[in-house]
Amino acid sequence: MTSLLTLCRVPFDGLRLLVPAIVPSWRFFDAVRASPRLDYALVDGPEDRATAWRGFRPRPAVLTPAGMARRLLWNPEWNEDLYLVSLAERLVTTDVPATEAHSARELMLRVARHLDRHGLCDRGAWLQIRLRFVRRVGDGVVDDIGYLSAPCPIAELVGR
Repeated sequence: MTSLLTLCRVPFDGLRLLVPAIVPSWRFFDAVRASPRLDYALVDGPEDRATAWRGFRPRPAVLTPAGMARRLLWNPEWNEDLYLVSLAERLVTTDVPATEAHSARELMLRVARHLDRHGLCDRGAWLQIRLRFVRRVGDGVVDDIGYLSAPCPIAELVGR
């Protein structure tokens, strides 16, 4: 009798886990906060100060209907961007040093690998990232720097 009840419950347990993925809702978020933006800069050494910040994978200004349809079916970079947002939020909200170190390292690795894969950097350069939190105040938009990494050699990051 117990095994029959267990067999009947298995599909409902799976459905309970699948519904939040199929039906998005704001109720799945703890709170609505400022959205993190990931910027990067390439510098010549560990003592250099970054001055030319660039947004990491900025969204396209114009998207054709065919491009939208394709992005609905296949968009691995967008999925990775969602993961980067989760890492960024975790990095600035956690009190656990190991979690903070993991999030910072993973952000640096993924940015460095993307830049290296697309030929956007020299392996002799150093990478620095920052997290900007964008929020509306009245009619304007305010940027707050929530995290600034130390420069790290790209060769060390992509060589892993």
